[in-house]
Amino acid sequence: MAPYVYKASTYDGKVVEGTMEAVDGGAVAMKLQDMGLLPIQVGPAGGKTVLTREIEWPWKKKRVRRKDLLVFTSELHTLVRSGIPLDRSLAVLAQLAESEAMSEIVSDVLKEIKGGKSLSDGLGKHPEVFPKIYVNMVRAGEVGGALEEILGRLTAFLETSENLRSYIAGALIYPALLSVVGLVSVSILILFVVPRFTAIFKDMNLPLPLPMMILSGLGDFVSGYWWLILLALAGVVLYLRRFLGSPEGRLAWDRRLLRTPLLGPVLQKIDVARFSRTLGTLLHGGVPLLEAMAIVREVVSNQGIATMIEPIRKGIKKGEGIGQPMKQSGVFPPLAMHLVEVGEETGRLDTMLIQVADVYDNDVRTSIKALIAFFEPALILVMGIIIGTIVVSMLLAIFSINDVPV
Repeated sequence: MAPYVYKASTYDGKVVEGTMEAVDGGAVAMKLQDMGLLPIQVGPAGGKTVLTREIEWPWKKKRVRRKDLLVFTSELHTLVRSGIPLDRSLAVLAQLAESEAMSEIVSDVLKEIKGGKSLSDGLGKHPEVFPKIYVNMVRAGEVGGALEEILGRLTAFLETSENLRSYIAGALIYPALLSVVGLVSVSILILFVVPRFTAIFKDMNLPLPLPMMILSGLGDFVSGYWWLILLALAGVVLYLRRFLGSPEGRLAWDRRLLRTPLLGPVLQKIDVARFSRTLGTLLHGGVPLLEAMAIVREVVSNQGIATMIEPIRKGIKKGEGIGQPMKQSGVFPPLAMHLVEVGEETGRLDTMLIQVADVYDNDVRTSIKALIAFFEPALILVMGIIIGTIVVSMLLAIFSINDVPV
């Protein structure tokens, strides 16, 4: 048996927290129900789960993270499924929220509901936290009387998106760390080690070997004109921000990224998966296709793909369906097109879109593994060549000193 931490609610809305030893989380939930409590969160003591919250640093207290939204949605789904009224559920979640910003937002939504507005209207007042896909699905659930099912769908959608994002970030940690360590090592050699060798040659009135002369000149330039390098970097950053801030610049940049070898196909799969999962989730939630397409355009990050969504939407308006306009766009892979056409023909478009997203989510993981497997040794090789060249240059300088006649 292992210790588990839990948060539960009584049926009058009181929040209870504690620890309990059990075989697994399901056993904890069963014991809580036997005690007349409604389990909201159950997890290993000291362990990390998908819903684990991070430390709230003082300067980030007003920021609502994606995980806060995931936790809120999951807990609201649990409470609504258990038959607790919506206003009482929100009151409980306002107490449970560890983020001060999230607690304030939930309290504001509760205030709107008590004032006679719907949940979707209350959520819509905070677009920085609740995106359009979220608000529209909740609205569709309210109209269709299926709020519980919609909240479950939203929880699954947010969990899948967060898992993929975490996987990509985790996969990039080692290459980034390797690059930083290599850059620091090269900087130390050029700025501190090479000048010592240069000083020795000056003291002995000996000419520097060519490799050492090049390294010494590079070190002198960096140490003497570091401010110019920083200004140049700042200028490049400002230019890129301005360039990418314009619609034309962002579109040109994103199209260039899609044509990049190795990286382009991965970026395409990421946005195809995002497009398919978002559209499938919206359609399953009862959002009309045309309205769902307008929302999806804001979800796709690559503008080279996003600009092709409007022609697809116009094709749907003309009665061409979704399969043919998607095929004409030229940005969707053949497998995705085939599954969409099958879904359209069988009337199961939402299900097929979710399958497309699952396929390409797995494909993205495989592609990222392949990219990391390629770039890690390549990065190590490049850093080894650079550092090795510096070390060999210093050794040649030492040998040249030994060759000087006494």
